[in-house]
Amino acid sequence: MSAVIGLGTAALGRPEYITLHREVAADLGVDRYDRDRLEAHAHAVLDAAWDAGVRHLDTARSYGSGEAFVGSWLAAHPGRRAELRVGSKWGYTYVADFTPGAEEHEVKDHGVDTFERQWAETQQTLGQPDLYLVHSLTTDSPALADGVLLDRLRDLAAIGVRVGLSTSGADQSVALRRALALSDSPFSTVQATWNVLETSVGGLLAEAHDAGWLVVVKEAMANGRLAGPDSPLAGAAAEAGVGPDALALAAVRRQPFVDVVLSGASSVAQLHANLAASSYDGPVPDVVAEDPGSYWATRSALAWS
Repeated sequence: MSAVIGLGTAALGRPEYITLHREVAADLGVDRYDRDRLEAHAHAVLDAAWDAGVRHLDTARSYGSGEAFVGSWLAAHPGRRAELRVGSKWGYTYVADFTPGAEEHEVKDHGVDTFERQWAETQQTLGQPDLYLVHSLTTDSPALADGVLLDRLRDLAAIGVRVGLSTSGADQSVALRRALALSDSPFSTVQATWNVLETSVGGLLAEAHDAGWLVVVKEAMANGRLAGPDSPLAGAAAEAGVGPDALALAAVRRQPFVDVVLSGASSVAQLHANLAASSYDGPVPDVVAEDPGSYWATRSALAWS
């Protein structure tokens, strides 16, 4: 069974993000720094996702107002919440404050004080999420050795929140392996980067899936690198009559260890193009994966815009 497509809100909740071919900038221009205008834009994409059958939403405390936008959209449509799986993440604080060209966008901290503050903020803006993840748990994070924090995460699991972690970086497999090996682990879901250019975590995701974890894949289009005319999938996509973004998502959907793959669409048109992956049953060409170090160095060099 192929993975379902969910909607991630990183590119919808912040006026600047590191996704190439981000259509919110073209749709709104400088108005994207107007929180009300950006919220209306996000709601339009969320409405389109709902109408298309998308039932998994992903956000985070650091996605600008993304969590609040999802919360206000849910408040406007109270009958929809029961049909949705909503996930959020904590551990980064958004500090750009909708300022054009901000030098710093987010600050990372995986301490228990940040967890307590952000869990309260999440409940206030979003309600209780179905999934709550440590955001970007890299190998230098203290979270897996913090007994107080782990106990608090176990408390969340005890009230029915599915606790997890997201991973990033060239050593994301190492971080995930440590989480899988944790004694009395509170974790039962992971959100990791996997795409045809970055496949290094695939083996560990398969282990997590076999252990009963929910596996969510983010950045299936490599922050837009696989979605544009210079994508290594562009030629095959043109022959198939779909966009390269659909082929990139289709490649992820076919991995047996993936439960959900996130679209990071930043417009209604982009969302519909992404969702073509749901009905695409043709071939996806082989692409030579990059060395993880090179892949993540390229990602780190992408500009916020």
